[in-house]
Amino acid sequence: MNTPRTIAEYLKQLRNALKGADPALIQDALYDAEEHLRAELAESPGRSEADMLAHVVGTYGAPEEVADIYRDQEIKIQRALRPPPVPRRQSLAGRFFGVAADSRTWGALFYMILALATGIFYFVWAVTGISLSIGLSVLIIGIPFVILFLATVRALSLLEGRIVETMLGVRMPRRPPYPAPAGQSLWQRVGALFTDGHTWTTLFYMILMLPLGIIYFTLTVTLMSVSLSFIAAPVFKALDDADVLIWNCGIPHWLCQDGSWWGAVMLCVIGVLLLFATLHLVRGLGKLHGGIAKGLLVRLVDHQA
Repeated sequence: MNTPRTIAEYLKQLRNALKGADPALIQDALYDAEEHLRAELAESPGRSEADMLAHVVGTYGAPEEVADIYRDQEIKIQRALRPPPVPRRQSLAGRFFGVAADSRTWGALFYMILALATGIFYFVWAVTGISLSIGLSVLIIGIPFVILFLATVRALSLLEGRIVETMLGVRMPRRPPYPAPAGQSLWQRVGALFTDGHTWTTLFYMILMLPLGIIYFTLTVTLMSVSLSFIAAPVFKALDDADVLIWNCGIPHWLCQDGSWWGAVMLCVIGVLLLFATLHLVRGLGKLHGGIAKGLLVRLVDHQA
């Protein structure tokens, strides 16, 4: 491959060398490379991009070398962060109850509960920012406010990415995307911030998180509450027999049989089955949401020539 003579050409070659890698990894690599190249160029204002790149290729590395380094580092990081593998169970019962041994299940459970709070915050931030941006657009402070708002949206997308990666185990970007290809002026980069599809998919994600957060939270809390209350039925029955409290399960009447021990034990068994079914559902929702976050918060096309 020819030695790149411009920053844009270097980034294009780096992207081609990383073809097939995780989009989040590509975004991180391109950000680091562009930041380093711009810093090198700023340190020597009189040096041309071609001369600077000839020097950088020998120090920072050629695009192919940098791509190999990032691939190797990604393998090491993923091995270090990957939770211990869950033993593969052959029986149906083992696979059903083994969901509790998967750390991703509990991470997804916490995310489903947290999603309501984050969803409300993201929704309020996005709707308020959009409303104020439209209202202030007729004033001189309108443009700076919009730029600042969109910058906060990008920062929040990185924060959400860290939460998703930590709790759901989906590789997310650790660096923000540059708003425009290399070589553009400040105003061109500001304009690119508005025309960049990644900006609007991130805003859409923030608005979408409110209904998703409500659904996740409601399903998780309702099913967990019902299952745990069913599991505790024998305890309630024992307290009822000891005249500590008056227990009437209420649902269903034929199962309770006027508060009999048989009904309490059956409710407990149903509660255990419902609890593990809920964990399976939560883990599935976690994988589904990880795909949604990946599709909306990761820029899939970067620095095309």
